[in-house]
Amino acid sequence: MSQEIPEDERPEARLERAVRAAEQALIEFEIAVETFRVEVENFSRLHHQKLGPMYTRLDELDALIAEARAARTGDPEDLRRAQEARALVMPMPGVEELFHDWLGSDGIDDDAGAMLTERPVRPPERVRPTEEVRKLYRELVRQAHPDLAQDEPERARRDAFIARVNAAYGRGDAALLRELAEEWAAGPEPEGSRPTETEELYARLEWLAQRKELLTAVAAELEESAIGAMLRMAPDDPDRLLDEIAEQLLAQVAERESELAGLVG
Repeated sequence: MSQEIPEDERPEARLERAVRAAEQALIEFEIAVETFRVEVENFSRLHHQKLGPMYTRLDELDALIAEARAARTGDPEDLRRAQEARALVMPMPGVEELFHDWLGSDGIDDDAGAMLTERPVRPPERVRPTEEVRKLYRELVRQAHPDLAQDEPERARRDAFIARVNAAYGRGDAALLRELAEEWAAGPEPEGSRPTETEELYARLEWLAQRKELLTAVAAELEESAIGAMLRMAPDDPDRLLDEIAEQLLAQVAERESELAGLVG
């Protein structure tokens, strides 16, 4: 049943309600995109930390197998394959590989800064932060989102605060998020809504639409990435996926070791 609109209500009031509804919808969308981005980033880091040594071991075994086969046959083609396999073992990283986790849109990221200043680095422990962390994060973003600011100083304050919230969420730090919630609650109250001209409201709606279009593109890029595709394979328990991949890699290592033993035995 539709709600009746008072006949004497100003058109600007209805437009302002539409803008506020669009703002809230955009904030919820941003929360969804950011939580997925954190899962993609955490999965990538944990994938490298936990499984990187296994991939390195597989590369080494492939090189040893190829070299053993080449030594046995003396075939030029086997020798070429052995050289190629050996070249894949611990290749020299490029500059972008050395620094891709250190630099972001805001400069040196928090973990890199920790390393440079000898502060302890706190890598993520899980792909998906705990339910408590996710709840704290969502509530803080809904309360302190920069799009709810009424002026530039307030937006700057919210931008800085949300950057800290995002960093804490990325690490799954529930204690820090609780501290941030207390800090925000004790801070200055945001200004109440004030009358807005029709032209400004329409401009606001247009900006919100453009922002949503940008976020849609970001979400699509995340979902289509290799890590995003892997996460979609285990939407309910992405951390378990790492264990499953580890089990598969261990089986491959055992197969390679058996093959190598057969060649050199």
